[in-house]
Amino acid sequence: MIRLDSLYPFEGSKHKRKRVGRGEGSGHGKTACRGQKGQNSRSGGGVRPGFEGGQMPLFRRLPKRGFKNPFRKEYGILNVKDLDKIAEGGVVDIEIAKKKGRVPKKLNLLKILGDGEISTAITVKAHAISKSAQEKIESAGGKVEILSPKGA
Repeated sequence: MIRLDSLYPFEGSKHKRKRVGRGEGSGHGKTACRGQKGQNSRSGGGVRPGFEGGQMPLFRRLPKRGFKNPFRKEYGILNVKDLDKIAEGGVVDIEIAKKKGRVPKKLNLLKILGDGEISTAITVKAHAISKSAQEKIESAGGKVEILSPKGA
């Protein structure tokens, strides 16, 4: 029967740690298992990650792909169906949407899209809005204010 107090590791599965540079008597002294000369025997020696011995490295052999637009504007998205739920005092803007957790905190622009219906009159302050969303908000008796993006 196997019990916790009778368990032991298999023969040869445990090794003593190699303590290099601890005197000649240890068998790992003097050059500390690094050999006599050469790049890897020196302190700070060795090659950088990705170095392939002078061969053109993989990251340079592969083609560059894609394009990152440095002027891209990223909008937090809200649908018309969400406006009733998060309105505070009949107003919805980016700060309220962030506070309610509907828009990520890192985004500073808000866009309203027209999915769903709205029944109450709400004032919406957004940086962009779709035509269908604007029509739905205004037909429910609400107002839409288009804000200019920061830095524009």
